[in-house]
Amino acid sequence: MVIRQPILTWSWLRLAGATLILVALVVQLTASISAALANPTPHGGHLPTVLTNFFSYFTILSNVSAAIALLVAGGWGLRHASDAVIEPLPIARLRACVATYMITTGVVYNLLLRNAQVGISAPWVNEVLHVAAPLLLLADAFFAPRRRPLRWRVLVLIVALPIAWIGYTLLRANHVVSPITGDPWWYPYPFLDPHLVPGGYVGVAGYVAVVAVVIVGIGAGVVALSRWRGAG
Repeated sequence: MVIRQPILTWSWLRLAGATLILVALVVQLTASISAALANPTPHGGHLPTVLTNFFSYFTILSNVSAAIALLVAGGWGLRHASDAVIEPLPIARLRACVATYMITTGVVYNLLLRNAQVGISAPWVNEVLHVAAPLLLLADAFFAPRRRPLRWRVLVLIVALPIAWIGYTLLRANHVVSPITGDPWWYPYPFLDPHLVPGGYVGVAGYVAVVAVVIVGIGAGVVALSRWRGAG
C-alpha cells in the first residue's frame, strides 16, 4: 500500500510556497514600475531599463526559478500521490539547482546585504524573497519525499547559471545609467561595484571568489543530500 500523506503534504506546501513567492515578486515588480513612472528624470523613468534591472538581480532570478520548480514539483507530486515512483531526473536536477541558488541567496543576503539598499521596497517582500523562500527550499532539500539520487556531475549544471549571471552583470554594468543616482554604471549589489569595493575589480574578484566557494559548497551539500536520502 502506497503512503500518500508525505508526498501530498509536500506537494501542497510547494504550491503554497510558489504562490507566496509569486505574490511577493508581483508586488515588488509593480512597485518598481510605479516608481519608474513617477520618476521625472530621464534615466529614472526609462521603463525598459527599470524592467531589465529588475530581472538582473540574482535574488529575482533565483526566486522566479524557485517558483517554477515548486510549481512543477508540486504538480508532479499531486499527480503521483497514489503510486510509488520517485521524482523524474529533470525535476531532481531543477530542484538541486534552485535549492542551491535560494540557499545561497539567503546566506549572502543575511551576511553581506542585510543593511544595504538592494531595491526591495516592502519589508515583508524582502523577508519572503531573502529568508522565507530560502528556508523553504532548504527544508525541501532535507525532508521532501521521493528524492532521486543525483550524480556529482550535476554540480557543473548548478554553477552554470551563476557564472553566466556574473559575466552578464559585469559586462552590462558599465553600459547602464543608474536610474537612482544618474551614475554611468549600475550594479545590482554593492559587493559587485568596483566603484564602491576597496581595491576596485580586485576587491570585486575577491567577493566573487567567496560567493563561488559558497555556491559550490552548498551545491555539493544539496547533491550529497539527494544521494544520502535516495528515494526516501
